[in-house]
Order: sequence, then C-alpha cells, then structure tokens
Amino acid sequence: MTLVPLTVGVVVTLLMFVGHAVLQRILWRGTSMRRDLAEGNTGRALLQVGQLLGIVLVATAVTRGCSQGENLVEDLQWAGLYGSVALVLLELASAVGMRLLVQSRLRAEIVRGNAAAGLAAAGHAVSTALLISTNLHGTDAAMLPVSVVFFLAGQAALYAFTLGFRALTSYDDAEEILGENMAAAWSYAGAMIGVALVGTHAATGEFEGWGASFLAFGRSQLWVLLFWPVRQVLVQGLLLGARPTLRGGRLDEEIARDRNVGMGALEALAYIATALFIQTVGT
Repeated sequence: MTLVPLTVGVVVTLLMFVGHAVLQRILWRGTSMRRDLAEGNTGRALLQVGQLLGIVLVATAVTRGCSQGENLVEDLQWAGLYGSVALVLLELASAVGMRLLVQSRLRAEIVRGNAAAGLAAAGHAVSTALLISTNLHGTDAAMLPVSVVFFLAGQAALYAFTLGFRALTSYDDAEEILGENMAAAWSYAGAMIGVALVGTHAATGEFEGWGASFLAFGRSQLWVLLFWPVRQVLVQGLLLGARPTLRGGRLDEEIARDRNVGMGALEALAYIATALFIQTVGT
C-alpha cells in the first residue's frame, strides 16, 4: 500500500470512529463505550463491538474504493463524501433495526443488559455494514444515489429473508432472545450475517440500468434459499444425526429447550460458511 491510500484509510477510520461516538450520544441519549464497559452492561458492550466492527468494514471499503493513490486531497474528498453518507446510513439503519427486529423491544432489552439482545443487535450492525461496504464507495458523485438505492434494496431483502427464514423455526426467535437465550441469539445473528453476505454477492457488478441491475440483484438473492437445506440436512441431519424435517426438529430443541450455545454458534457458522461459498461459486 502506498502512502496516499494508507493516509486516507487512517483519516477515514478515525473520523468515522469520532462520528460514531457523536451520533450514538444523540441516538442513545448520552451513552458511550467507556460507560457501557465500565458499568458492565453486556448487552450494550456487545452492540458496541458489533458497531465498531461495522465501522472498520465500511472504512476499509471506502478507502479501497475511493482512493486512487495519486492525489491525497482528491482521495480524501471522495472518501469524505462516501464515508459520511455510509456512516449516517449505518447509524440510522441500526436505530431503525432496533425498532423493527425482535418485536420492537430490542433496544429496551439492550439497555437492561440482555446479552442475547446485544448479540442479535451486533449481528444486525455487522450485516448492515457488509451491505454498505459493498455499495457505498467510488469516485463518481452521480453514482452515489444509485449506491444508496441498492443499499436500501439490500437492507429490505435482509429483513425479509431473515424474518421469513426464521419463521421455519418451531420456536419464537424474538421471545427466546428477549428471554436471554444466547443460543437463539447466535443462530439469529448468524442468519442475518449470512443473508447480508449473499446480499453483497448480489450487489456486485456494473450498473447496467435500473431494470437489468435489479433483475440481476433479485436473481442473486435467491441463493439464500440454500440456507434451509444447510440447516435441516447438513446441520441437523449429518452433524447431529437426526432426521431432517421441514420445520422444527432436534436443532430447535437444542437451541430453544436446552439453550445449547454451541449448537447456536454451529448453526451461525453454517450460514456464514454457506454465504462465503456462494460468493466463491455463485454467478
């Protein structure tokens, strides 16, 4: 890496961290990472970690996509434009997600210190950051609105596929997470990150007009349907040695009844690994 991209990366990352600290004091009424960690609020601490990871992902993508390595001032201008929009979208999407996910009670549970709620919210933050990092970067101001539209489309698909897929479980994800079930939180967060990774694959490619680009986007999103056989056949069938089922089964019992965190983490890993495989072989 030459000196110019390195400088851009450092500046953008630091400014995004500062911007995040300012915005979270507004959106979360004065909270801060230092206070959350000092008070031992595990729910808030896990969310903070997820948000910081999201910022790093976005800052890295902005640096790679906005820095040409020749003119520091020009690169900083493009990175500043796209980075600012990316940060605002990340913070707003996180705030909106708190009100849409887990029966709209996620935020209150995080404030209370619910670790499962914090992990689910962290998964949402990372998922949103993955979608932003794919769309929000470049050196063309005219493409910025297009990038925002496709991010919003990816975010809508993330909500739709995650909620739809989770309907296949015999337990209520929201109630389990609100009841501090970390196994269910791992499963939920892993599903969101997996769906987002599929969304990043769907958002790749050149813009070829709204119709053609949205058609290609929609086709690529269908890869997420592979998550069902991975869950029921691979995880429940091959790994657990239980009979695959359309809905429910031993995996649900391990997560909801036994609160087996290892099983929840294994399910999350299966979704993420499947999404990475799709990114490699999908067309």
